[in-house]
Amino acid sequence: MTISVFIATFSGAFLFPFFIRMAWGKMVDSWGPIGGWMAAAFITGTIWTLNHGIPTPMITQSGKAWVDMGLAAGIGCWVATARLGFGVKKSMKNVFAAISGGIVGAFLLSLFL
Repeated sequence: MTISVFIATFSGAFLFPFFIRMAWGKMVDSWGPIGGWMAAAFITGTIWTLNHGIPTPMITQSGKAWVDMGLAAGIGCWVATARLGFGVKKSMKNVFAAISGGIVGAFLLSLFL
């Protein structure tokens, strides 16, 4: 992986949790539950397009380093919350729940893909 590919992949992985932290809550606060659906569509859709859906995507799956938008969002939002001074220790049960959910989801997908 070259330096330019690493920088592009890191930047693409940074964008998703950044926009989640900056806009998602404000959209929900302004528009209620429909704001959450709109945030899910617009933020996730736009960042996915930048990261994966254009001819030269930001995130490159080279086989040497694997970055997924869900992983990037989870780590990015968790680190941002920790930096704001919220309890990392209290959040560990959510981290383990997310990992367990990912394992179960991957297993279910492996049954028919």
